[in-house]
Amino acid sequence: MKKFKFTIRGNSYDVDFKKIEENIATIEVNGTLYEVELDREIKTSKTPTLVRKVIASEEKRIEKKEGGSTTPVMSPLPGNILSVNVKAGDIIKKGDVLMTMEAMKMENNILAEKDGVVESVRANRGDAVLEGDILLEMV
Repeated sequence: MKKFKFTIRGNSYDVDFKKIEENIATIEVNGTLYEVELDREIKTSKTPTLVRKVIASEEKRIEKKEGGSTTPVMSPLPGNILSVNVKAGDIIKKGDVLMTMEAMKMENNILAEKDGVVESVRANRGDAVLEGDILLEMV
């Protein structure tokens, strides 16, 4: 932070302030580190400190067992896919919005009919689909 040169009773001291946290200063005097308590009022910040929760980097995944069958999610009517809200491997619950499609100038949400895992997504944003086309498969 700051460096000073002091002379006390004829002795020369090189003082380097390393850091100051609250009322404790870490200083180096002629190569030796010291922690010194400062006699001062601690200023409180008016701005709150932001504390964020640590987010786990691993996604939850359920592996498909051998011999399991997939359940297709089909288009209820012809239209265009506006958004795809899931990807392969996602864990879904009954009632989750899987996709949004436009049909007859109305937006329709495609909901999960049961809990499961998305096996594959067959329709992408912007695709035109017909009634009965498979949009995605889930386990």
